[in-house]
Amino acid sequence: MYRSVPTSAPRGGAPTDSGDSVVTLDQIPRWSDVEHRSALAAYEDPAFPVLYFSDPLTSSAGGDTEAEGGVSRFPVDHEINSKIYLWRGHPWNLEVDAVVNSTNESLDEAHSSPGLHAAAGPGLAEECMTLGGCRTGMAKVTNAYDLPARRVIHTVGPKYAVKYHTAAENALSHCYRSCLELLIENGLQSIAMGCVYTETKNYPREPAAHVAIRTVRRFLEKQKDKITAVVFCTTTSSDTEIYKRLLPLYFPRDKHEEEVALSKLPADVGDENGETVIHERKIRIKPLPAVSAPMPPPSTPPVDLPVSDVGLTTRSKNSFHLDSYLDPAFMSLIKDPDQRRMEQLERAAQMQSGWNCAKFLGFGDLGGPPLSAAEEYSLHARYIAKANSLNLAEIAEMKIVYRGGVDSEGRPVMVVVGAHFLLRCLDLEQFVLYVVKEFEPLLHKPYTIVYFHSAASLQVQPDLGWMKRLQQILGRKHQRNLHAIYVLHPTLGLKTAILALQLFVDGEVWRKVVYIDRLVHLFRYVPREQLTIPDFVFQHDLEVNGGKGVIVDPRTKYIYHRPSA
Repeated sequence: MYRSVPTSAPRGGAPTDSGDSVVTLDQIPRWSDVEHRSALAAYEDPAFPVLYFSDPLTSSAGGDTEAEGGVSRFPVDHEINSKIYLWRGHPWNLEVDAVVNSTNESLDEAHSSPGLHAAAGPGLAEECMTLGGCRTGMAKVTNAYDLPARRVIHTVGPKYAVKYHTAAENALSHCYRSCLELLIENGLQSIAMGCVYTETKNYPREPAAHVAIRTVRRFLEKQKDKITAVVFCTTTSSDTEIYKRLLPLYFPRDKHEEEVALSKLPADVGDENGETVIHERKIRIKPLPAVSAPMPPPSTPPVDLPVSDVGLTTRSKNSFHLDSYLDPAFMSLIKDPDQRRMEQLERAAQMQSGWNCAKFLGFGDLGGPPLSAAEEYSLHARYIAKANSLNLAEIAEMKIVYRGGVDSEGRPVMVVVGAHFLLRCLDLEQFVLYVVKEFEPLLHKPYTIVYFHSAASLQVQPDLGWMKRLQQILGRKHQRNLHAIYVLHPTLGLKTAILALQLFVDGEVWRKVVYIDRLVHLFRYVPREQLTIPDFVFQHDLEVNGGKGVIVDPRTKYIYHRPSA
């Protein structure tokens, strides 16, 4: 069914008469190869469209690239990097020792990686039926039959639920680690691994990629002498882009990438195995204090005691002997998790009951402690997972938020129409899910927001407490990569609200607001052909603007004037 690609064939394999091809490892660039940074697309499977994604660490899309100092959690290791490959194509087209099949607990063909059983032949399904299934997070191995690989390792990825985010993350990490352990146990050295998650299991793609890459990195740090190659295989452009963006964080190829990774890695990168650490569940035991051995008690002549008192006397002697070694701190925790949680709740309650300046001024309740980077990342991942599992077409039809083109400097644009925000008719939770889903593709590089406030003052608007929560869900990438918010037809009330956002919510984000009074001035920042503008915005512009239109850019303090016609 397969035939090897001649040495003179272009890299990426040559199709056979049946459309299949065999690709060897020497035809795929290593992650450590210099050419990999600029020409990876040339080595992709011809069956997939060639797409090019710029190196995120050499582009300006990453915000500030200055390392914050400190020791890298994933230092440069050229030996490990030489074992990593990234391949755009199906794993079973590769001539490696083992390929990974993402399947379900029954190991049946219907829920396996698409196309694997057809390529391997009927023998694979027959052998899978004899294995007795497989538990989530575990792996089992079979022969590869008609595949160019020697073995197929089957693993069962977890179903994702927001409530059990940490459990799903650790189960996914165990999938990858189990596959690598089976590889070594069977005397194999090279493995091709696809993405061990499916759309039906609702696992968010980027968090899953973080788990996969860091688990492989941690495993290779301990077992790099026993494994020669790990090939990450992707079959979609979105997965390819994610892996190209995340691999430099965990497998930096030089000191520059290592320094950039310091500021881009998530706060929680797991333990020595790549699993998420839950500090509240860790057992904290202090070592025995250094106590000199007790002096033996003076010998006393034996005394005959009643049988009923023998146990009591023995226990008292043992207790005295043990007490001499124990310190009260020995049995104490560093800090009791329940007590810590109670303190957090008490602080939150105090903030809620205390005097809140923003609430007093009518801007809403802005109480509550700020979220850490890890908490924001987890919150964003949960909302993305939930948004991907729901049908939000009804929210999309309202045209409150939609994608535009690009601004004058090529940054993607997101358009927000204030007049379409009908608070009384809108499910706010559904709307937040839709916003998070729409913004997700833009958050990883600089982007722009255009907000039409035209006639929006007639509608009831959400308070600043809701805006603060939405900003926490969007996370710190939104804060870092947002270039500007162009506000058309601002009112005094809106400017007051934005001033409150600068003071009480986030000065960094809301100081990027640029007020624009005339529609024609907006086109200096975003070309007219890049925007879909509702008709009432043109009408409102004609009604409210007479005389001179004015633009004030608070970042440059530059004022533009345009005479009226």
